[in-house]
Amino acid sequence: MKHLLLLSFAIATLSPLSAAPQDDQYVLGPDSLPKDGVPHGKVLAMEPWHSKIFDGTVRDWWIYVPAQYDAGKPACVMVFQDGGKANEKDPKFGGPNNAVWVFDNLIHAGQMPVTIGIFISPGNFPPADAKEKPRSNRSFEYDTPDALYSRFLLEEILPEVGKTYKLSGDPEHRAICGASSGGICAFTVAWERPDAFRKVVSHIGSFTNIRGGYGYPAKIRQTKLENSQQTYNTPELKQALEQRRKIRVFLQDGKNDLDNQFGNWPLANQDMAAALKFAGWDYQFVLGEGTHNGKHGASLFPETMRWLWRDVK
Repeated sequence: MKHLLLLSFAIATLSPLSAAPQDDQYVLGPDSLPKDGVPHGKVLAMEPWHSKIFDGTVRDWWIYVPAQYDAGKPACVMVFQDGGKANEKDPKFGGPNNAVWVFDNLIHAGQMPVTIGIFISPGNFPPADAKEKPRSNRSFEYDTPDALYSRFLLEEILPEVGKTYKLSGDPEHRAICGASSGGICAFTVAWERPDAFRKVVSHIGSFTNIRGGYGYPAKIRQTKLENSQQTYNTPELKQALEQRRKIRVFLQDGKNDLDNQFGNWPLANQDMAAALKFAGWDYQFVLGEGTHNGKHGASLFPETMRWLWRDVK
């Protein structure tokens, strides 16, 4: 019972929170808003997805297809956890970080490649009684540091999108983004499958002890080239080292983020950044003053996209 109470607290705490006064300084710039003369891609609400890998769960999801998409050319792809509407009262779907509008503007300006966005909500278990609320599977899917969520994307979601749109299979052309538990999930996907995803954006990432994700900094440090001979002594492990070192990571957090029984979020993200620096990865870390919400990350998102995709045309 104690474990269930803690887990319930984690799920509630790590869901998007309202902003505090420290967050008021973080506002959206023009690249995050609709612009006159910029063609708008189409956003498609997909049929609810009944997963086999997360058996019994149902989730909503959306696809963004840029106006510049050419069916004859493979498009880059970017997956977003917690992909539902940021504001259900707003009929214009912008996705997390106003990503739809950012994509419109930067693709039009030639500052990022033609990229299809996949916005996925966490799975829910439908209740037996229609009067009851569904049971969320978010923490299990996002906070667990294993290969299950990467399998969900690679075996279910990407093949489904690929039936209609031509997606690049190059891991350098695949990115994944999330916030809080969705942030550690984004890193886990690339860590487990660097042959499929090599670009990560984590906002206020939960690299804490919810389900063991606090162990990533130590693992990252073991990828340093100078350690490779003593740490990886098989061809398979050497290949894993080489692929993981190619992952590009953007981290954002705020000094006033969470501090609770699961850990201290600012310290955990600083530990991640220190490990990435030590191991020589391609990364950026921005530490602001904010709390546990998406305002700071969203304000940075256009520049984050320019940095993340800087060598992909």
